[in-house]
Amino acid sequence: MTTVPPTAGLPLRAADLWPGGDADLASALARHLGLPHAQLECSGTAALVMALTALQRLAPGRCEVIVPAYTCPLVALAVAHCGLQLRLCDLQADALDLDPAHLDALAGARTLAIVPTHLGGRVADVQAALACARRVGAWVVEDAAQSLGARVAGAPVGLQGDLGFYSLAVGKGLTLYEGGLLFAREDALRAPVHEASIALAPPRLWMELRRSLELLGYAALYRPAGLGWAYGAPLRRALARGDWEQAAGDDFAPTIPLHRPGRWRRAVGVRALARLADFQRQAALRAAERLPRLAAIPGVEPVGDSPAVARAAGVWPVLLVRLPTRAVRDAVLRQHWGQGWGLGVPFVQALPDYRRYAAVVPPVPAQALPHARDWAGRLLSISNSPWLDEAHFAAVCAALRAAVDQAQPAARTCSRACSSASRTPT
Repeated sequence: MTTVPPTAGLPLRAADLWPGGDADLASALARHLGLPHAQLECSGTAALVMALTALQRLAPGRCEVIVPAYTCPLVALAVAHCGLQLRLCDLQADALDLDPAHLDALAGARTLAIVPTHLGGRVADVQAALACARRVGAWVVEDAAQSLGARVAGAPVGLQGDLGFYSLAVGKGLTLYEGGLLFAREDALRAPVHEASIALAPPRLWMELRRSLELLGYAALYRPAGLGWAYGAPLRRALARGDWEQAAGDDFAPTIPLHRPGRWRRAVGVRALARLADFQRQAALRAAERLPRLAAIPGVEPVGDSPAVARAAGVWPVLLVRLPTRAVRDAVLRQHWGQGWGLGVPFVQALPDYRRYAAVVPPVPAQALPHARDWAGRLLSISNSPWLDEAHFAAVCAALRAAVDQAQPAARTCSRACSSASRTPT
């Protein structure tokens, strides 16, 4: 069985793995992206921890962090790790942007940071978060973990806010198996985030040995022949148990490892970086060809960059589509998630709906955060890996069309029943 990865990660080559060579990956990435400065961390989550720690030291009287209610659970774990309080902001009904009215209601004198997210490579609107943060004296930290290479008006995402970070984890484009890149727009924040990193992330030999072995495993298995064993088999076991959170990779450990990436992994990243731009160009071409075909399926809504952002150019590790209802989306997943076609979800739940993270996510009423919960229920991800060939993509399109078509008779039956009931005297 061909197994397609859930996102389009950059495969490694044997030549990437030789010891020696340039190991200054932070500088290489800064030059590649056009960043003024960057520092390397052991994960995107660690980068967020460093950012929040630095801001907390600059404003010890502030303790709240506002994040999208639909985002990676690691964001909530990072906020809790720093001893800060999480505040959940709803999204807009038709865009993966923070709801500005809800954001303004949440922000105040206790707000330390607002964390807008560029989800799945799609560029989000940061200006509303900036305006709100400036009004209350807070900072903006752009979560661009899934958006390495995305740009706004030619500048990399992450430079509109005060701080930004990328993930270098598996499936995020360039990878060290785990890694992160943190950067600041202004010089005044660079020293505080560097000091936080020095204090919190010392070299840890045992952790670096583990990550190096994992990176070797990635190099060997991240290809169609190996993914069926390394990714497909665990996915099908999780689905057989009905554990969609594990199937989606949402089952994170409560602790966040903090250490310094070693020289060999950094050098691997420098060598692989030479191929990243072409890899992402090819991904953009595939997306440009396939998105209109998805849009042509009635009831399937491809998700693009925020309509509020001029000259946005996202990257395409995945294609995101919104389906008509949760029932249709879930039917597609139940039938086809385990078939190796690269289908999945960015995250299974809105943050307050994960029972496993109840200790770090504040409870909210069932009727609250309606748009974030709607996105969580209707969003589907489709891999944009080059290994999703034409035959498999056509099968994905046929599956989506069939699921929507099957739902329409039921919807019409329900509509007729409701109409009949409304005409029945009581």
